Amino acid sequence: MPRTRLPLAALSLASVSALFLAGCSQSTNASKDTGDTAASASAATGTKPAPFDKGTVKVALVRQSGAGDYFEQWGNGAKAQAKALGIDLTVYDAQADNAKQATDLSSAINSGAQAIIVDHGFPSTIQPEIDKAVKKGVKVVVYDVETATKGVVSTKQDDASMAQAVLDVMATELGKNAKVGYVNVAGYAALDKRDSVWKSTVDANGWKQAFKVGKVTDSTATDNVPLVSAALTQHSDVTGIFAPYDELAKGTVLAVQNKKLQDKVKVFGADVSNADIQNMTASGSPWVATAGTDPSAVGAAVVRTAALELAGRLNKTSVEFPAVAITQAFLKSKNIQNMDQLRTALPALNLSQVSTADWIANVAH
Repeated sequence: MPRTRLPLAALSLASVSALFLAGCSQSTNASKDTGDTAASASAATGTKPAPFDKGTVKVALVRQSGAGDYFEQWGNGAKAQAKALGIDLTVYDAQADNAKQATDLSSAINSGAQAIIVDHGFPSTIQPEIDKAVKKGVKVVVYDVETATKGVVSTKQDDASMAQAVLDVMATELGKNAKVGYVNVAGYAALDKRDSVWKSTVDANGWKQAFKVGKVTDSTATDNVPLVSAALTQHSDVTGIFAPYDELAKGTVLAVQNKKLQDKVKVFGADVSNADIQNMTASGSPWVATAGTDPSAVGAAVVRTAALELAGRLNKTSVEFPAVAITQAFLKSKNIQNMDQLRTALPALNLSQVSTADWIANVAH
């Protein structure tokens, strides 16, 4: 799902980088970008290179989204940037259906798209279609997808650094030898990277992992509540839980509150969105720290990356997006209630200097 190093913004207790998975809406057929977003774009001053100098450029966005508003915001950013660039964007969304994503990718290849953006997905499912696209001469940009296909541009957030930023906060909050819980799912590139950092952090701090549960569905937050609740019934003495994807964190928060353990158990998540901010700042919320990027800015930056690759101006095979660590204490101290206010407080979230050029009308969020 789910490089060159980029500068990072720092906040509160840690300095950091990056992110992963989160959610959107079911789509059974490809849909055209309506341009219905709130983002605005700065004017382009440079001369457009081919193929953008000859009118509309056709691009497909093949997505594997889940539940929650992160994917919705990511998609809105991508659509706004596509509109600003004069891209005819067709969006496919398999929403947790791996077989459908492979079919969607095949449809995108046959649609005549000049470039295809693959947003999340399982490599084993989509790798054959990615290979076909490249052999056909289609430019392919993937986001949070592991692929070994030569010629594919990889975009991602530095999941290891992001996880470390949150876990540094967790270590400060819990101290050594704490009894902890873990909510995660194997098989997603970004979550697997976060898992590696988790394991090393557990060892470094002498933590005792009391349980590991978790699953990703089209209703991840809701479906994880009973899993975490059952684990807490057996292990109510844990002092902290790491859930490194915001939908997992939301489910964990609900479970902790349902068990009336919010004064004893602290939740440490990942990703950031309007819903995440509201969840973290709600009265009595046990969610005390997260880390992430602005999903709208990331979606836009991925589209700009695809545009540069199409124009032969990217000159690299990977692009990484910086992130910031965000604590509940920071959000409350600044009275931050939504992403717009967070962007104002943390301008680095905009990614305006990532994958851009003077001929690109850069979308602001």
